[in-house]
Amino acid sequence: IFGGKGAIIKTTNGGITFTSNNEKTSPVKYYLFQNYPNPFNPVTKIKFSVPPRGLSSPNAPVGDPLVVLKVFDILGREIETLVNEKKSPGTYEVTFDGSRLSSGIYYYTLTAGEFKATKKLVLLK
Repeated sequence: IFGGKGAIIKTTNGGITFTSNNEKTSPVKYYLFQNYPNPFNPVTKIKFSVPPRGLSSPNAPVGDPLVVLKVFDILGREIETLVNEKKSPGTYEVTFDGSRLSSGIYYYTLTAGEFKATKKLVLLK
């Protein structure tokens, strides 16, 4: 039973929630998710989606797209390339280890064909 402002008044399972993952569905567009956890120390996960070729763009080239996922420092210098390969449709998750880096703000960019997205991640040591 839930009360006002999301308070749990009574639970039969300790308040645990469940989600299901339907792997049979394909993404309908490219998407770059926010890394988790953020801020992180020293490891975080970055998730992204690659749609089927026809859904991404009507002018998309034949075959799986070249997907590039890179991490940059705040000055725009490339720190690491996490992905640089053709990917079939689906959702992917990559682990980024920042143990050799200093605390600070970093950016990660996903590029695939005409799609490009950038998000911020924070490393706290």
